[in-house]
Amino acid sequence: MEKTLTGKVALVTGSSKSIGQAIAVGLAEAGAAVAVIYKTDTTGAEQTCKTITDAGGNAKPFPTDIGSKVEFERTVDEVCDHFGRLDILVNNAARTRFGPIHEVTERDFDDVVNTILRGPFFGSIASAKRMNETGGGSIINISSIAVRGIMFYHGAYTVAKGGLESMTQQMALELAPHVRVNVIAPHATSNDRNRAYDASFDDRWAAVTPAGRVGYPKDYIGPAVFLASDAAAMVTGQSIYVDGGWSLQGHAPEQGDFDYSADRERG
Repeated sequence: MEKTLTGKVALVTGSSKSIGQAIAVGLAEAGAAVAVIYKTDTTGAEQTCKTITDAGGNAKPFPTDIGSKVEFERTVDEVCDHFGRLDILVNNAARTRFGPIHEVTERDFDDVVNTILRGPFFGSIASAKRMNETGGGSIINISSIAVRGIMFYHGAYTVAKGGLESMTQQMALELAPHVRVNVIAPHATSNDRNRAYDASFDDRWAAVTPAGRVGYPKDYIGPAVFLASDAAAMVTGQSIYVDGGWSLQGHAPEQGDFDYSADRERG
C-alpha cells in the first residue's frame, strides 16, 4: 500500500477485532502510527498491535470505555502524550443489543447510545482540539447500512447510527476548515459475531446484495485510508456506503430465526 499517511497518528476505537482491527492495520500499512482502543478484549488489541509492529509499524493499545466522556478525553490526551500528535480519529466501536424493539431495556439503550453516539460526540470534540494544534485532521465515523434500509430487530442500534450520521454533518460544518468529518457505512459483514447469529449469515446476505457477496472487514480499509489522507482534502460531511449496491434496493434477509440470545451478554 502507498504510504499516504506517513507521519500521521490515528486513534481507532473498537480495533481489537473485525472492522476496527482491519482499519487499524490498514492505516498502519499506509504509514500511520496507530492507537488501538479497546474496552475488554485485551488479547485482540494485542494481536492488532502485533500485526502492525511485525510489519514494521508503530502501535500501542489503550484500554478505554469510550462511552465515558472522561475516559475518552483522557485517552485522547494519553495518545497525544505518547505519539506526540493526533491526526486521524476513527469512531468504530459499537454495541448492537439486537432483538425485538419491545424487549429493549433502558440498560440496552444506554449501552448502545453511549458507545455509538455519546462517546464519539465528546471524543470527536476532544480529538479535534488536539488536531487543530498541528494543522487539522480527519474524523471518520463508522455507521451502518441499517440507517438507509431499516430492518427489524435493530431498534436502539439504528437510532444511534442515524444520530452518528447527523452528528457527522453537524461537526463537518462546525469543525471546518481544518478538521474534516465523514462517514463510512459498512455492509452486513462476515465476522464471528454475525456468523454466531446464523451459520448461513454470509450466504443470506450475499443473496440480497447486487455485488453477490457479503462484506468483509478488508473492504473498508481503502475508503478509510482515502478519507484519512490529503487526497480527501475537499471531502467533508459525506457518507460513503460500502455495501456492494445493497442500499439501491435495501432488501434484507429474513432475520426472525437469527439467534440473538447472547447479544446482550457480550462484554
